[in-house]
Amino acid sequence: MNLNLTTATRIGLNLLALLGIAVAFWLGRSVFVPLTLAVLLASILYPAARWLNAHFLMPWFVACLSIIIMLVVSGGIVFASFAAAVPRLLEDLPKPNDITGQKEFYKRFAGQISKASPFDTSEILPDNPEQSGLFLYVQKVFNGESITNALIGMAGGGFELIAQGVLVLFIVLFLLLEGDMLANKVRAIFGMEGDTQTRVTGALREMAEAIRTYLVWRTIVNVGLALALGTFYHSIGLRQATLWALLTALFSYVPYLGTIAAGVPPVLDALLYVGAGPALLILVAYIGVVTFEGYIIVPWVMGRSMDLNATTVMLACLFWYLVWGTAGLFVAMPLMAAIKAVCMHVEGWNAWGHLMSSEPAKSMVAAHPGDPPHSPLENILGTGHAEGGVPAAGKKSDAPY
Repeated sequence: MNLNLTTATRIGLNLLALLGIAVAFWLGRSVFVPLTLAVLLASILYPAARWLNAHFLMPWFVACLSIIIMLVVSGGIVFASFAAAVPRLLEDLPKPNDITGQKEFYKRFAGQISKASPFDTSEILPDNPEQSGLFLYVQKVFNGESITNALIGMAGGGFELIAQGVLVLFIVLFLLLEGDMLANKVRAIFGMEGDTQTRVTGALREMAEAIRTYLVWRTIVNVGLALALGTFYHSIGLRQATLWALLTALFSYVPYLGTIAAGVPPVLDALLYVGAGPALLILVAYIGVVTFEGYIIVPWVMGRSMDLNATTVMLACLFWYLVWGTAGLFVAMPLMAAIKAVCMHVEGWNAWGHLMSSEPAKSMVAAHPGDPPHSPLENILGTGHAEGGVPAAGKKSDAPY
């Protein structure tokens, strides 16, 4: 049965569907988050397991298990690096009950800010700590009891993170072992016709390739950033150069926001312990490096697989953060790459894929000679016009995508 749906009705139904999906993802985040992480990891580890199986004649189970072990060892090295750097950072901070040390730390911080700023900062950061609302607030919040509770909370969160990691690794192992079988069953869900099978196979292949391209190259670029910036930080004389380099490698998985967050700590480190000049030098160098990485390296190595416009990227980060919290920020980009790949292979969804890309908008084409051109909204919603401007029931969109 065909329904005469207006454009407003279609928009309302699409928004309701999006809201329902978001609520379902939020309610089932304890299941969807580890499953999504496992699927992303399996998509980049599968070729490596295939390579071990083909070149070293390893049984498939042994090849998959070897890849998992390599992943655990790599993660352990990164975790150990963080664990070794954090205590050194805590040593530089004033102790919770050391009032004199806290005041000296504040005076050094306020003095460096005053030197670096072209404006008068005495009203915001007065020389006397007792007259600073910021100092009194921080002193009240970060007392001995608060620090103890925060450490207990961090310890509990760390154990939960380890448990989630073990669960994800088991799911990854099962996905690697049964990947071919699961892919065949997914194809069978959509029908056994030759054309349908070809479309589904192409969509799955393109989706896996987009995820793999992003995660592999993003990791390589992040490691390169960490090495380059870490070397530069050491040459400047930062006290926590290794920690800031590791944070850059981790936070750069989050577009825009993560890059900004990773650049703040080294500037503050230099401002407190090296000087205002080196802090400004680090700020300029960091902006130059991440700009070169974002506009030259990333488009060159990732190509069309990550051809997403900035609006789509920011909305994706906001949406997945709302649904899954911090984990959503890290999986937003590969998920959007996969969604865009699927849209480009499904008839009727191509306009959504084009909407997410950074390519110039294509010209609007009329459905038939003499008809008014379709608007971009009509192309996306798949609406057409019958005679007299009444929406045509069940009519396919003739959008030029």
